[in-house]
Parts: sequence; structure tokens; C-alpha cells
Amino acid sequence: MEPLELYPALKAAFSSYSLSREIPAQRARSSLPQENTSVMLLFPGLISNIPAYTVKDHAKFPTHSPSIKGVINLHDLETGQLLAIMDSTYITAIRTGLSGAIGTHLLARRDADNVAIIGAGVQSTLQLLSLKHLREISRVYVYDKSLEKASSFAKNMTEELNIPITVCNSVEEAIYNADIIITATWSREAFVFSNMVKKGVHITTLGPDEPGKCEVSAELIEKSIFICDDRDLAVQMGAIGGVGLTEDNIHAEIGEVILDQSLGRTNNDQITVYGSVGLAFQDLVGAWHVYQRAKEQKIGRYIDFLG
Repeated sequence: MEPLELYPALKAAFSSYSLSREIPAQRARSSLPQENTSVMLLFPGLISNIPAYTVKDHAKFPTHSPSIKGVINLHDLETGQLLAIMDSTYITAIRTGLSGAIGTHLLARRDADNVAIIGAGVQSTLQLLSLKHLREISRVYVYDKSLEKASSFAKNMTEELNIPITVCNSVEEAIYNADIIITATWSREAFVFSNMVKKGVHITTLGPDEPGKCEVSAELIEKSIFICDDRDLAVQMGAIGGVGLTEDNIHAEIGEVILDQSLGRTNNDQITVYGSVGLAFQDLVGAWHVYQRAKEQKIGRYIDFLG
């Protein structure tokens, strides 16, 4: 599955979710015994034009690779019948990478082509790859607490994208010349502040997806046009709640901006921030695509759970 295969359906799904959702996406989280580990359920994945729904069991183990793993259960919407069980790691990575890139591309200046990556993990790789499908990128700066990870990221992405990538020694150095900043870390303390960024920058913050995580400071968000994927979840467990702000600091949802771009960036001097928590309908878009492909190609294993 290539990211652009999901692009039309995922973009339309964001619009549908903001325009007409009757049942909001939910996330239920619990800590596990090991330090910094957790399990989360994302449900129900619903989109009006897909006759199915998803429930995802999603575990986070930051010190393991892959750090995020689990399963997606795809059910018939009319009967509740289990249609398929599939691994969630790849689908989650692809849909999150493309979802972030949709927001980044829509909100960044049209001429923005210098990108800073903070956190050189799998998600940052997919964010960059997805964004490269949507716009021209001329230079990338990367910073990670692990120099080895940052160097590996730079080597792999340089080979794949054929663009110059600079490994930086600090967040400040990485974002100094950036038109677009993408943060995907496990941080519980803000590390991007207004005195570190230039006028007209766009920031996509992906780390805050559970209570207590944050990357972009409250004072920077207050000076920006802040766009989220879901207002309630942005406050409950996203970039807004993580720094103690409220729904009053949210300008719009990305689905609303897709429908009416005047709700997003309106001039080149504005600072825009996209805070994505990740929503269950994104899993449905990916899982339905995989399910249809599997049926077409007659791959997978049939299991009768009721037999």
C-alpha cells in the first residue's frame, strides 16, 4: 500500500468527519506495568461511505522496535460480523504519515520548502515521504537526541529523496531556517518556543496523542493559528491540553479547513500549527483499502471464529 493510494479517501474523510459526524472518535488509554508503556483502543472508525467500522488495539513500547504495534479489527457495519483482523503497525504508520502531510501541505506557505524534522523515528520518515509526494522540498534539517538515529535518517532519506539533509546538534539549530517544522517525539515538555521560529513558519506536532505529552509551547500556540483534527481530543489528550490551554485556542479542525481554506492560513506572515491526535476513521480508510485489495488478490487466511 502506497501513501498516495489513500490520499483522496483520507482527505474526503477528514471533511466528512468535521462536517457531519454523529458519533465522535474515541480513544481509551491505560498504562501498563513497564515504564512509559501503554495500551489504547481507538473506536469506532466510521465514515459515511464505507459499510464497516474498525476497533484498534494499539500498544506503545518506546524502547522496542517497532514501538507501536497492535491489531485492527474490521467489522460489518450492519451486522457487526468480524470481516478481518490485520496488523496495525504499517497501516497506522502510513495513515498517520499521510494525515500529517495533508495538514502540513494545506497550512504551510505555498513556497515553503525547507523542512525541519525533530525526532528521527519511523513516523518522521513517513511524514517526510508523504509530504514529498505533495510538494517540492529543497532541504531538510534533522535533530534527534540519538545522533545515531539522526545520522541514519539523513543517510536513508538522502538516498531515497535525493535532497540535502543536514544533521543538527540541537532543536534550535534544526528549526532556525525552517519553513516547515515536523515534531514526532515522546516529549512531555515543550521544546519549540516563539523566539526560536521565524515569521510565517508552519509546525506540525504529532507527539501529543495522550495526556501529558507536548512539544509546542503554550505561548507559541497562543500566537499562532492552531488547527486540530478533533477539538475535544486536542484538549483531552493533544497539543492543546498538554500545555494547559483550552478549546478557545483552537481556530478550526483540518476537515473544516479542507472545506473552507479561509479558516487556515490567509497570509505568508502567519504562524500555523497543526496538532494531530489521530482518529479512528483514519484506521478505517486504511483497513478498508487493505481488505478490498486482499479480496481482489485472494490473499490472507480465512478463519471461522463461530465454527
